[in-house]
Amino acid sequence: MTRTWRVFLGMLAIYVALLLPGAIWPAYLDSPVGLLVAVPYLSVYALDYLGIPGLLVNNGACGWGWCAATPFGLGVVAALWLALGWLLARLVAVLTTPRGPASPDR
Repeated sequence: MTRTWRVFLGMLAIYVALLLPGAIWPAYLDSPVGLLVAVPYLSVYALDYLGIPGLLVNNGACGWGWCAATPFGLGVVAALWLALGWLLARLVAVLTTPRGPASPDR
């Protein structure tokens, strides 16, 4: 396994560990850490605001409430954040890899 994938899986493990308390204690999601962890899910609203169609149920017309994300919207958000996470893991892996001829794990 390459260094990038190890860093990426480590980042995912930390994210899941930060999400787990929300399954047991719903008020956790209202804390600053819970709100930070919810940013990837909430980005579907920013993407809808930018004009990407099909991300929200009823095209975002849900009266006074917040519309739920469609399966397509969840897929777009997941793909976006996983790609950004992998790019960040790649950057970390490149910056922390020792330089020199004896570093085969680049």
